[in-house]
Amino acid sequence: MKKELKYKKERKEVARFMRRLYKQGLTTTSGGNISLRISDDIVVITPSATDKGRMKWKEVGLMSLLEENLTPDLKPSIESALHIKIYRRNKEVSAIIHAHPIFASSFTAMKTTIDTSLTAEARAICGEPRFVPYALMGSEELAEIVSQNALESDILLLENHGVLTTGSDLLHAFDKLEVLENAAKMTLIVKMNGKKRALSALEIRKIDKMFR
Repeated sequence: MKKELKYKKERKEVARFMRRLYKQGLTTTSGGNISLRISDDIVVITPSATDKGRMKWKEVGLMSLLEENLTPDLKPSIESALHIKIYRRNKEVSAIIHAHPIFASSFTAMKTTIDTSLTAEARAICGEPRFVPYALMGSEELAEIVSQNALESDILLLENHGVLTTGSDLLHAFDKLEVLENAAKMTLIVKMNGKKRALSALEIRKIDKMFR
């Protein structure tokens, strides 16, 4: 198989989810990154300096878990070390999505909790997102602190930055990010309205037992 065709199926899937992320307004042209573990030592990951809304599969790079760039014609994502550290530390994670959805990201700037107890779907899909203290984007410090917290939660709110979700596949990781953004919108609506009827503690325990 020609080198440029290697892992075409997986790279097409990552590009498709990135276009979907952009189309739904969950990230910007240059923001966000997606990766998928495809073996014990290789991941496919979106690169830097690429139009996220028009991404093609040939623009999705390959990296080893030793942080070796296997597609040298593509510039690795600024957050590639972050993705790789998560994969190294948690064998159950096969997909990672990091993006900057407006509403959920606003909560990371306000240091305010997104209420996932307003609907059964939000509680089942998102549980209780974990807040991660600020660290400079692309830094080793950020990669370290995020990968540690990813052991405790599959949804992370990165202070003054954005959101990161993990999953067993891209669909599950994407679903968490999308539902979280909806939960953030609902939290603001409920706060503005001043009326709230959240799930009871018993209802939450039942959902957690079944889904989380």
